[in-house]
Amino acid sequence: MTTVIPHSELVKRAAAWVAERRAEQPSCPLTDLVDEAGARFNLGPMETEMLLDLFRSCHTDHTQG
Repeated sequence: MTTVIPHSELVKRAAAWVAERRAEQPSCPLTDLVDEAGARFNLGPMETEMLLDLFRSCHTDHTQG
């Protein structure tokens, strides 16, 4: 039997996965990590772009403060 996971939960899991990978591999390009997360968690282009924007804005916030 297949378990259905709400799409919002997939986005949360993808964000957590990207955050973990960035901590483990800081030199890996963010776009590569987000693209892989999109494929792993079956995200659409809009969700993938949203993740990319989220991580870029977090990085900008940390470098400005």
